[in-house]
Amino acid sequence: MEVALFLLLLACCSTVGADESDHRYKEGDHVPLYVNKVGPFHNPSETYRYYDLPFCLPEHVIEKKEALGEVLNGDRLVDAPYELNFLKDKQSVSLCKKTLSTKQVAKFRHAVAKDYYFEMYYDDLPLWGFVGKIEKDKTESSDDKYLLFRHIHFDIQYNHDRVIEINVQTDPAFSVDISEDKELDVEFLYSVHWNKTDITYAERMAKYSKTSSMPQHLEIHWFSIVNSCITVLLLTGFLATILMRVLKNDFVKYSVDEESLDDKEETGWKYIHGDVFRFPKHKSLFSAIVGSGTQLFALTIFIFLLALVGVFYPYNRGALFTALVVIYALTSGIAGYTASSFYVQLEGTNWVRNLLLTSCLFCGPLFLTFCFLNTVAIIYNATAALPFGTILVILLIWTLVTSPLLVLGGIAGKNSKSEFQAPCRTTKHPREIPELAWYRGTIPQMAMAGFLPFSAIYVELYYIFASVWGHRIYTIYSILFIVFIILIIVTAFITIALTYFQLAAEDHQWWWRSVLCGGSTGVFIFFYCIYYYHARSGMSGFMQTSFFFGYMTCVCYGFFLMLGTVGFRASLLFVRHIYRSIKCE
Repeated sequence: MEVALFLLLLACCSTVGADESDHRYKEGDHVPLYVNKVGPFHNPSETYRYYDLPFCLPEHVIEKKEALGEVLNGDRLVDAPYELNFLKDKQSVSLCKKTLSTKQVAKFRHAVAKDYYFEMYYDDLPLWGFVGKIEKDKTESSDDKYLLFRHIHFDIQYNHDRVIEINVQTDPAFSVDISEDKELDVEFLYSVHWNKTDITYAERMAKYSKTSSMPQHLEIHWFSIVNSCITVLLLTGFLATILMRVLKNDFVKYSVDEESLDDKEETGWKYIHGDVFRFPKHKSLFSAIVGSGTQLFALTIFIFLLALVGVFYPYNRGALFTALVVIYALTSGIAGYTASSFYVQLEGTNWVRNLLLTSCLFCGPLFLTFCFLNTVAIIYNATAALPFGTILVILLIWTLVTSPLLVLGGIAGKNSKSEFQAPCRTTKHPREIPELAWYRGTIPQMAMAGFLPFSAIYVELYYIFASVWGHRIYTIYSILFIVFIILIIVTAFITIALTYFQLAAEDHQWWWRSVLCGGSTGVFIFFYCIYYYHARSGMSGFMQTSFFFGYMTCVCYGFFLMLGTVGFRASLLFVRHIYRSIKCE
């Protein structure tokens, strides 16, 4: 059933944003043009409805029905007053004449001061332009001129009966000074010019992905990957050499006849073989972290699969949000099964409480963050505020899909009756952990564990941030997938190394440490968020700051859970392997 739903999702995502027509037109046919939103150029989350500014209104304001992902993306498409009929040129046609009140002039001036842009869609092709501009006064006077563009020129390219490309230009020669608070009579104009092109309909979206795959950008990406690969090879080679040599010596030492060790005291990781598989404190929380992290890992893999088959083409961001919601709901069974089965292996008894904790561990903070940010968006009257119907749909998905699958997975995990595979018996009383150096503490170990994986991905992080929190386009998902694989490998190896050194120091409390060390990359990503906001972006204002840090905190928390699970799983395999290789008594 999940396979069928996955295929259905693939079909739905690939057609998000498509019009009902087949995109073929005859001369004079009406081609759909929708206005979407306006907002400050440097604040991508702070967008408002197009008609929140006093532009010319059509006779009937009809809203376009949108998919779930488009609404989540903040899109609010409405019919535009412009008539851009197929192959019909127009020159300086009057759109409307308006007398702007003092209040409306102030609204436009605020928009120009904040560098507002507008977004439209013509035959599903995006186009952008600026509302106006500030003209710096060259004289000693400090007063700048605020100019409102009142003429828009649409340059459209076609191939036979298809629209291929559209660009918009605003003519500074047709602008009106709105620097003063006074009533203004303004006539809004527009022009349309059609040109023939040889570009085919199938290639019309290619220009939007060219920016991210230009030679200079690809060089940076590949340099980053080569750098990361060298890091991985050096790290794995170094760790493999050291660990294999040390472990070989350990195995030789521990395999010596007992008679020769009578007068010697056991030291190192074998000394704690009776404690190393002692179950961690807070079993329910630990199992919930492993379950949620496994689900997020599965979600990431499915998203990459959809990206690699071309579902998330440029400016089809609605598909990404739809995929995230639906796949997260479908993979909740993985979280339930993993958490419940592992909890039973740890001899936990209250599996219902464990399931409730698993369901709330990631979704709880995400839901609280959403409630706060949606309230902020409502106060600002921004398009990021979700309508009640959309919230209801998400709640229905949670109630009818996520929760039942989580419970079914939990029941299956509880009934799996699999026992924890421990090569050594655990003693009744735990050994006392010797006093350790400061650098063997949790915080220094987390710092060491998170730095290397972060150094392998930080270059790619900039391009992702510039795409999600800016206006860049990111389409080279294959490179991103390679970087993700490198991240997983480095996280696993560095956590294994630190776990070995911890056990060699006779510290047997490695369970939670492996999760914290593996997930520490999420903390580094959060610090990068702070750096990016202040040094690499032009974002400002309470709403944009709230959205950026609110949602990025949830993303970093998700990375912590996912990579923490990877670190623990890798450490568990390693610890089982080394203790299986010696004779435990």
